[in-house]
Formats: sequence, C-alpha cells, structure tokens
Amino acid sequence: MSLRKKIIYVLLGLLCFVMGAGVMFGVLYLYPKTVVKTIREENVNITDTGISAAVDKIKDAVVVIEVYSGKNLVSTGTGFVYDQDEDFGYIMTNHHVIEDAGDIKITYSDDSEGTASVVGSDQYADIAVLRIPKEDIKSVADIGKSNDMKVGDTVFTIGSPMGIDFRGTVTRGILSGKDRLVSVNVNSSQADWIMNVMQTDAAINPGNSGGPLCNANGEVIGINSLKIVKDTIEGIGFSIPIEDAVSYANSLREKGSISRPYIGVSMLNASSTMQLAYAGLRIDKDVQDGVVVVEIESGSPGDKAGLIRGDIIVKVGDDWVSDIAEFRYRLYSYSPDETIEITVLRDGKEEKVKVKLSSN
Repeated sequence: MSLRKKIIYVLLGLLCFVMGAGVMFGVLYLYPKTVVKTIREENVNITDTGISAAVDKIKDAVVVIEVYSGKNLVSTGTGFVYDQDEDFGYIMTNHHVIEDAGDIKITYSDDSEGTASVVGSDQYADIAVLRIPKEDIKSVADIGKSNDMKVGDTVFTIGSPMGIDFRGTVTRGILSGKDRLVSVNVNSSQADWIMNVMQTDAAINPGNSGGPLCNANGEVIGINSLKIVKDTIEGIGFSIPIEDAVSYANSLREKGSISRPYIGVSMLNASSTMQLAYAGLRIDKDVQDGVVVVEIESGSPGDKAGLIRGDIIVKVGDDWVSDIAEFRYRLYSYSPDETIEITVLRDGKEEKVKVKLSSN
C-alpha cells in the first residue's frame, strides 16, 4: 500500500472518532438529566419489584397467633400455613408461642379470624404444629431449601412484632451465618440445650417468633425463633433451618411428639461447684468440663450400662462435652435403640461405657 493511501486511512479514522465523540458530547450536553435519570430508575425498579413480588408470594400464608387463658391474652406470635390435606390446613410456629395454650385465635391476612387446635409441640425443637379448617386457608407457603443458601444472600421476615397492630411487618437483611450452635434455657435457669440455627441481621422482634424467614423468591428457608438482646449487640437474630423444622413438624403430626434417646440419669455441670456440694458430691477442682451423674434411675439404660453416682461424662461417642447443654445436644443426635459409647472420668481415670439407648 502506498504512503498516500495509508495517510488517507489514518485521517478517515481520526475523522470518524472526532465525529462520534462530538455526537456523544452533544447528547450529554443537551439531555444530561434524561440519560442519568433513566439508568437510575431502571436499577431501583428492578430491586423494588423483586422484593415486593417475593412478599406478595408469602404474605397470605402468614397468620397472627394469639393465645388466651380465659379472657386474658397471654402470648402473641406469628405462624404460617405450610401444608394442607383433604380436611385441614397446618400452621407451623414456635413451641414457646403456644406453650401456655388455652384458646388459640388466628388472624389471617384479610383480617378474618378463626381458631386453631394444637396437633403437637416440642420444647427442645421449639416447633409446634396447629390445625385449622381447610376452608380458612388463604394461601400455603412455598418451602425452600436453607442448604442452598449462602452467607450474604438476601433474606426477609414477615410477622407481627409487638402484637396484632403491626401484623404484616416486613424486615429485610442478609443471611449472616449458618450452623450456629446457640445455648438456650429450656427446663432450668442455666443453658440446658443447644440449637443449631441460622443467623440473620433482619430485624426480629417480640411477636415475630414462629414466622417465616424467606429467600428472595419468597420461599420459606427458616422459622424465626430467638434473638440475642444486649445493649452492645444489634442485628443478631436466629432461625431454625426449614429442613429441621419440617422434619420435627412431620413427627409431631404423625406421632404427636418427637422421640428422643433416654439414658435415665440426672446431672449437674462439672463447673457448678456449689450445686455439687449441695448434692453431696466433690470432684477434682481441676475438672471444669463435663457433666456429673447425680442420680441414676433403677433399670434405666444408664443403670444397665454401669454408670454410677459421681461419674463425670466427658464424651458422647467421639464428641467432647463441656456441659449439660452440649451433652443433651450430642445425645439427641442419636436414635432410640442405638448403642453408643460414653466416656467418663471415674476416680481420676477415663473409662468407656456402652449404653443401649431407649426412647423417652
């Protein structure tokens, strides 16, 4: 190619670039607000429409639960219709919402009212199943999979914080953590159970208990159960994974209860020095972890296995236990009728005991 042609091509290229830049400059100069405004509105609309559509998908399945003793309101919480059969609808909520149940009043999304009866409830799982007439159902929630969720994914709750006046309240956040082991008090003033829960920063307030934690598609991936309340802590709420909740609920519907293993012993934490002294037991002061056997029921699995008063249980299977809450959590991971190995400290020495579990 001749030098002259090369120069012509270069000049043409420069001319096209200058003309294109001039046109763009002119558009921005004449219509700057229109261009910027259109881009921003599209982004906002996409986000808002997605969340509102997800809320619309679940809201009619969510109900307000009010528990009465006579004419006195004793508890308020949230629940959601998660299943139905030919005759009834089934609401899932927390055990602690209905544990003092007398009469249970249900308020639906359209403000209609009805009553519910308890199918089954479990204090350790903190799950309860209520039954309502099928004709009262407004919608049935779609059940998702918490296992598919990743930390940082968008989640939201819908419920009735502070009672019925604020029913239908939606709060939004992210999934902050999975597989959190949180100690809770169930039957005593100290922690005696561990819950495996998901953590979220979506606001969970009194009255939200038993309500759904949903993914961005409006599918239920958890059931709200508790939150940490301290002046120095904000935005830490916990939900039971929906796979666990449904499994518990199915057992409650089939059997009316959840069958758990039982060994037939009463215990105290090894760290509870004063309580051990009142029980007439002394252990090595250097032992701080484990649970001390205080009494053994005659003929129980623990009795048959050879556990004795003063034994310090330090392991269940291959898992170390530091206190009663952790012992119960590890024990309840087994099924009744299984035989497990328990490691105890007896007279300063480790001994292994085989225990054939039975049901509670």
